[in-house]
Amino acid sequence: METKEPEAGGPMSVGLPSGKQRRRLTLTGVPGPVAKGRDFTRRTLRDWGWDRTETSEDTLLLVSELLTNATLHADGCHELVLTADETALHIEVHDGTTTPPLRHSAPQRGIPGGRGLYIVERLSDRWGTHTYGTGKAVWAEIEASRLKNGTAAER
Repeated sequence: METKEPEAGGPMSVGLPSGKQRRRLTLTGVPGPVAKGRDFTRRTLRDWGWDRTETSEDTLLLVSELLTNATLHADGCHELVLTADETALHIEVHDGTTTPPLRHSAPQRGIPGGRGLYIVERLSDRWGTHTYGTGKAVWAEIEASRLKNGTAAER
């Protein structure tokens, strides 16, 4: 497992994102990628001061869903990338297939599965995919204003 911050090339910054900040977690061949991705996201949100909102909990669920989908349906998770600026948190999960994700139009009650992309759609402000070479990235964005407004009780 490797973490990188290629934009800055130096140590990871702490505090609210000013300009653009990026953190990357390589997950190829790593056991337990969903748990590792959640922990990485939790630490990043804490470092950026975005960890004390209801939306930060939604963000962890969103990351879990994206990583789980890549693990189960797309040849595994290759990388998790979190990019933030003053306007939004952008989450990307890179996987090993160019096949686009399929959102079930109506998941069936009482039958597990089929809800992951519905959850991604409901929790994010925007989401989508882009393909490259032999893989793709499924991405989601959350408006920064939802993450930096203190606790849900303070809103």
